[in-house]
Amino acid sequence: MVTTVEVIAPGMQTTVQDLGRPGFGHLGVSACGAADRLALRLGNLILGNPADAPGLEMTLQGGRFRFDGVAWFVLAGVDFGCSLDGESIALWTPTYIRAGQTLASGGASTGARCYVCFAGGLQLHSVLGSCSTHIASKLGGLEGRPLIKGDRIYLNEPVSELPLRRISRSAIEKLRSVRDLIRATSSAQTAGFSQESLVKLYSLPWTVQNDSSRMGVRLAGVALDAPLGGSMTTEGAPLGAIQVTPSGEPVILFVDHQTTGGYPKIACVASVDHWRIGQLRPRQIVRFVHVSFDAARQLLFEQEALLKPAEFFQ
Repeated sequence: MVTTVEVIAPGMQTTVQDLGRPGFGHLGVSACGAADRLALRLGNLILGNPADAPGLEMTLQGGRFRFDGVAWFVLAGVDFGCSLDGESIALWTPTYIRAGQTLASGGASTGARCYVCFAGGLQLHSVLGSCSTHIASKLGGLEGRPLIKGDRIYLNEPVSELPLRRISRSAIEKLRSVRDLIRATSSAQTAGFSQESLVKLYSLPWTVQNDSSRMGVRLAGVALDAPLGGSMTTEGAPLGAIQVTPSGEPVILFVDHQTTGGYPKIACVASVDHWRIGQLRPRQIVRFVHVSFDAARQLLFEQEALLKPAEFFQ
């Protein structure tokens, strides 16, 4: 029997996300996908799912979901104070749910996003190779939109029995270590910025603005002097690029970002820290530190090594 999840309350913005649909930028389609890809991958790893199995991404305020059958799931990301029929649930721990039970989520006290990963994943049609929801273009997920009350989601049967393995808490701590600094490399137009602007970027605090989104994280602070008055010929825009607008405001391009842009890029967040962007919340203070391309590559290799089952399970 297929288990169905009924949305009793959707939360602030709960969407279906997997690892996205890269490779279609030339068609103007952003990759989108989970804002905290690392959390989604870890949740799927714990359950024995493929890394790109779709799950539910809850943002700032979670929802309530009733199950009409049995399932295994894992909460990944930051703590939303989730409970199962009133009993608290720990992060990174496989949890069994029975028919008639309700998973309830509160709000994030730190960070911004929590993922509900299900053994076997979700029964959904993929669009351009992904089930990820892209709200702006109404692609993927459930009709290309956030979940609403009354939605019903069907779960796949797990591909295998849930492996009874102990999770390495030390590996999770290394992968999810709290850092005050976000690491960034040089970008395409870095050399065109003044030394003064570069010093400001890397020495001053920046505040995440309330109107930030999955498309871009807007930062408040001092104005940066951008080359060419902050305007240039439109070119491809990569994930994590820090654009500077004509007003001098830095904006981190994020998972739902436009595929091209005409603002100069002063830096680019290193891939190893992309998940940290996904956990930024309004009014949070952000600081950047510059790393070389070689250092950024090595940090990513070290992160990937910790995601191997031999390292992740005890």
